[in-house]
Amino acid sequence: MTRAGWDGSLLAISDLHVGHRDNRPIVEALRPETPHDWLLVAGDVAETVADVEWALGLLADRFARVVWSPGNHELWTTPGDQVRLRGVARYQHLVEVCRRLGVLTPDDPWAVWDGPGGPVTVAPLFLLYDHSWRPPGCDTPEAALAEAYRTGIVCTDERLLDPDPYPSRSAWCADRVAETARRLDERDPALPTVLVNHWPLVREPTRILRHPIFAQWCGTEATADWHRRFDAAVMVYGHLHIPRTTWYDGVRFEEVSLGYPREWRSRGVPPGQLRRILPAPDGVPPTAW
Repeated sequence: MTRAGWDGSLLAISDLHVGHRDNRPIVEALRPETPHDWLLVAGDVAETVADVEWALGLLADRFARVVWSPGNHELWTTPGDQVRLRGVARYQHLVEVCRRLGVLTPDDPWAVWDGPGGPVTVAPLFLLYDHSWRPPGCDTPEAALAEAYRTGIVCTDERLLDPDPYPSRSAWCADRVAETARRLDERDPALPTVLVNHWPLVREPTRILRHPIFAQWCGTEATADWHRRFDAAVMVYGHLHIPRTTWYDGVRFEEVSLGYPREWRSRGVPPGQLRRILPAPDGVPPTAW
């Protein structure tokens, strides 16, 4: 089909958290508007491999293409998961699950969206974080983490997200950032990008967190210029559970999370609405959804 005859959209959602019983019917109700729609899933599908496979398999059967970036919850090794893999081995296992389902991952060749608003390179990323988004007065990652423990605001990753074989999640992050930047440098420079990452690429979206100290688990300073450096048309992310549209340096950033039931029940809008990434909606407000 030619671009002129293509009527699909590039859609996105994240933080499905299907381990929560009330989120499963929302995921079961997600459907494309046309047979040509693609779906970007920006991480935190579930905590167990079985639940991740169920949700992504369901979506892959419905959408023309599904693109997945992992979140921190998929990387947790929880007592209730029959898959006991940790760290890199767990991530690689999830990649293989996605490949069996026909879902694209950060380790696969990037696809080109050639529908309305395209062509663009759709680049799912897996970058983690490195505690570089620190609170004032904390000059080192160690100081920031100590302050988090002192205040009781500590991400569950500290217990459940094992970086094996890396000595730390920060070291794993550094490797992922370096390899991903290399691939982005080698992409077709004639095409803009849609960058999809569970964590935001810039720190600004975290400024409205109820507990700002949590930002240290939300990204890395190493990606602060990536939306400009890699010619992003749109940056898609989740993790913060604050769905909204914002703009940085003229680039649209879309936080597309569903979140936990206690969160989406309080928003006053129907949960599970897919965000249209391309073609760009008219009059997108730089406010919370």
